[in-house]
Amino acid sequence: MKRYCPKCPHQHSEIRKHGFFKRKSDYKFIQRFICTRCNTTFSKASTQKCIHQNKRHLNSIILKLIASKNSQRRIALLLGISKNTVASKVKFLARVAREKNRQQLIQSSSAEEIIFDDMETFEHSKMKPLSITVVVEKYSQRILGARASTMPAKGILAKRSRKKYGRRKDQRYKTREQLFYDLKRVLGPPVTIESDQNPHYIKTVTRHFPEADYIQYRGRRGCVVGQGELKEGGFDPLFYLNHTCAMIRDNLGCLVRRTWCTSKTIHHLQDRLDIYTYFHNNFLLKSRKKATCH
Repeated sequence: MKRYCPKCPHQHSEIRKHGFFKRKSDYKFIQRFICTRCNTTFSKASTQKCIHQNKRHLNSIILKLIASKNSQRRIALLLGISKNTVASKVKFLARVAREKNRQQLIQSSSAEEIIFDDMETFEHSKMKPLSITVVVEKYSQRILGARASTMPAKGILAKRSRKKYGRRKDQRYKTREQLFYDLKRVLGPPVTIESDQNPHYIKTVTRHFPEADYIQYRGRRGCVVGQGELKEGGFDPLFYLNHTCAMIRDNLGCLVRRTWCTSKTIHHLQDRLDIYTYFHNNFLLKSRKKATCH
């Protein structure tokens, strides 16, 4: 692998080995290099995203734990580290996962059949509800996108919510538009889109995918109160989406029904959604394929 100096503008500068150093975070010996033109020294770790991080060996462990129904405080307790360290690493992992999800979506094969719907949760209080638009590839259950947006409270909490927190913006349409705009650049024209009979969906679909075959199915009641993703007995045409949404709700502690592990802000929820999307597509689905092969 040919290396280039990170500071020298001359791409034809000669790079030579310049000893080793022992990294303090994981005690590994890292090769150091020097540019003969500008005398700049650098190493293999200079271009890594986790440069200057302490306890970098815990990144992969925290990624798996945060996507496996664990809270930040529980992860800090299990690993014997500060909860502030876990919080900073979750933000870092979310940025990396967000970029990898985008790259994988561009490089992967185009999906021909997709299903989408909104699932609901809340931030800090049930009087501050959130909506999560989830787009899943049919059959493979690959998550193509999961975006959180604010929505006003409804039902018996609507009046109390307006009185305590004021009028809440409904950003579901804007978030759905942005998500479909990003998918439009990836998905090919011959695509089939399926959803329930929400009257607000058809406007977004026809705007971004006018040539798509759009199919809407009548919504069904959940088999358990509070678990709308799991439907009553019989054939469920949106099974692959509902099953994936049930996995998301079960594997993220902040989405579990009747939990005290709630999201404090919508940005924290989006970070966890990005981490889980990467974990779901790269670990859960691959492990399922290996299990079916044996």
